[in-house]
Order: sequence, then C-alpha cells, then structure tokens
Amino acid sequence: MHRIKELAPELDLAGFSTWLGQQGVQHRITREPDRQVLWLAHPEQAEPVLAALEQYMGDDDVRDRVNRAGRAPVRGGRWQPSPRHAPLVLAMIAIAGVVAWLTGLGENLVSALFMYVDPRFHDWQTFQGRLAGLTETLASGQVWRLITPDFLHFSVMHILFNAVMLWFLGSQVEWMDGKGRFVTLFLVTSLASNTLQYLVSGPLFGGLSGVVYGVLGYCWLSQQRQPRFQFPPALVTFALVWMIIGFTPLPEVLGIGRMANEAHLGGFLGGLLVAMLVPPPGQRRTV
Repeated sequence: MHRIKELAPELDLAGFSTWLGQQGVQHRITREPDRQVLWLAHPEQAEPVLAALEQYMGDDDVRDRVNRAGRAPVRGGRWQPSPRHAPLVLAMIAIAGVVAWLTGLGENLVSALFMYVDPRFHDWQTFQGRLAGLTETLASGQVWRLITPDFLHFSVMHILFNAVMLWFLGSQVEWMDGKGRFVTLFLVTSLASNTLQYLVSGPLFGGLSGVVYGVLGYCWLSQQRQPRFQFPPALVTFALVWMIIGFTPLPEVLGIGRMANEAHLGGFLGGLLVAMLVPPPGQRRTV
C-alpha cells in the first residue's frame, strides 16, 4: 500500500471510503494520533482519487451524493480484513489444519515427515548429533523440513490460538505491505525459529507460534518507522512477558507443559531483523 495523503483527524471520510470501494479502488484510511492517512494499493490511481477527494471535501452536493451512494459503514476509517485481502495467510492456516488432521495432532507417525529432522533415524540427544542430523537431512534433499514444523500442532487450542493470532497480524502485513513482503517475513522467521529450537532441544516441536512472534516483532518495529498496523501496544508486552515466563519452570508446574521458547525467541528476532533491513513500503506522500 502507498501513503497518498494526510488529512485532518476530524474529517468524516466513511462515505468516501465506501464509495472508493464500490469503484473497485483498493485503499485504506488509517488513523494516527493527529491525522488520518489515505493509502492506495495502486499509486497510479492517486491523481483521480485525489481529484475526487477534493470535490468530496469542497462541494456539499457531491458529498451528499457520494454518501447516499455508499451507506455501508466504515468503522472510524479502519479497514477490516477479509479472506480475499490475505489469501496467503488463509492458505497457511488451512495447511496447518490439514496437517493437524493428517497427523492426528502429532499422535501418529506421519508427524515425522514434517519434523525438522526425522527423529527415528538421527541421533538428536546431543548438540553434535543434532548438527550431524541436520547436515545429513539437507544433503538428502529434504529441504522442506526447515519450514514444515510450522504446520505441526499438538492440540486444538494450540492450532486455534496460533491461527487467530496469525490472521490478526499476518493479514495486515499481507494487505498493507504486499504478498512479497509477507512471504519474506514468513521464510525468515520460520527458518530462524525452527533452526534455533532444533539446535537447542531437537526435532520434537511444532507450531506457527514462532512465525506469529516474528510477525509481531516485525509489526511492532516497522510501525515505529511508519504507522499503519492496528494492534494494541499491550500485545507486545504480553507476548514478551509470556516468552520470558516460558523459560522458567512455571508452565510445567501449571500443567501447560514445556513451550518451544527458543522458537518464539528466534521468530521474534527474525521479525525484528526484517523490519530493520527492509524499509516500510509506500514512502510516497502527497500533502
């Protein structure tokens, strides 16, 4: 998405936003502390859209006609994700659901096909053994194992929580920053989280939570450079506190079990890395 124009925060642009949607213009209107921002998916549409916006703001008759043409409300100008806006995120969640069914939530031998290395054929009890197992696995061409642990889940609540969080944050990244950016973010955070977890504890882990932590880290840091994502700031604090708690015996004492904290940490650091190295998209601004 491309940043096109900043507007006064008190302007009611709900009708104009609805009208743009009816014209097939992919856009978003976000709120920042002291302004509203109009974003367009295709910057070549900026000139006619800005001309229409000028008419909308300067002519009461035009504004009335536009508002009558589009009655669907836009809550404070906030864009609400839908499956057509984030098909890649939806596909990832669907794949995780299929894998959960095929593996019986990690209970049958099919699970070994998705693990970082096949625990039946490699010594993973020592760090040296894990390195050797990884080398042999990659040499045999089983490169898919670097990311397939993401789709392994071991309970219904496990997959539901990860799916909800990935949709909430990942759909915004895919829509606002584009599919290419989301794929890059997914690959980096997946590789970082799975590799760190495997090297520390071996192949008996799985889940999308490492990617979720990576997407959260990316959204938080990239948001500092260019506000565009919508999530409560307390979510970052909660996630980091939960990750720290996961490194203590408390989850096992509470009966939750041992969490894949190295995956959480690796994913979060991977997301921060992408945010630092890749500038926010759509720096164009018209005021």
